[in-house]
Amino acid sequence: MRNTRSEAGFTLIDVLFTLALIGTLSTIAMPGMLRARSQASTAGAIGTLRVINSGQLSYAITCGSGFYAPSLPTLGAAPAGTTHAFVPPDIGAAATIHRNNYRIQMTGTPITAAPASCNGLGAGLGVVGYRIGADSLDPGFPVFFSTNTSGAIWTGNVSLYATTGEAAGPPAGTPVQ
Repeated sequence: MRNTRSEAGFTLIDVLFTLALIGTLSTIAMPGMLRARSQASTAGAIGTLRVINSGQLSYAITCGSGFYAPSLPTLGAAPAGTTHAFVPPDIGAAATIHRNNYRIQMTGTPITAAPASCNGLGAGLGVVGYRIGADSLDPGFPVFFSTNTSGAIWTGNVSLYATTGEAAGPPAGTPVQ
């Protein structure tokens, strides 16, 4: 009587080789994937700053009588008689928002001569200038951004928000092209 063995299936060596190959390929691909993720976050932060700058310009022209909004929630409030605000709801939801792995905040100095706006901002609360900062929440990817009334966007490897003026750029920032 002869004993025959079936050769169907994988041997332990085949499985170990496959796992080693998958591990090696994953190790090679991981830095590129993390770099792409960081670059996508950066592009998203720059896009958000541009949306806010556009919202501020629209607000000043159509609603603020030449004055800008002092905060993101003011830009997120729709004018009377319409349902469309100056920025998307997720941007105008709070004074400080977290978006694309960045903390984004905006401020401006109120001017007493500012009239009331069309979306409920009281008299004396409009601003003639503003500054916005986008600070990275990823400690492994320290890229920071700021912008202001000029519409220019600056980048740096430290937070630029505190040093960006309402009309002047930060002393340590580099303009984004």
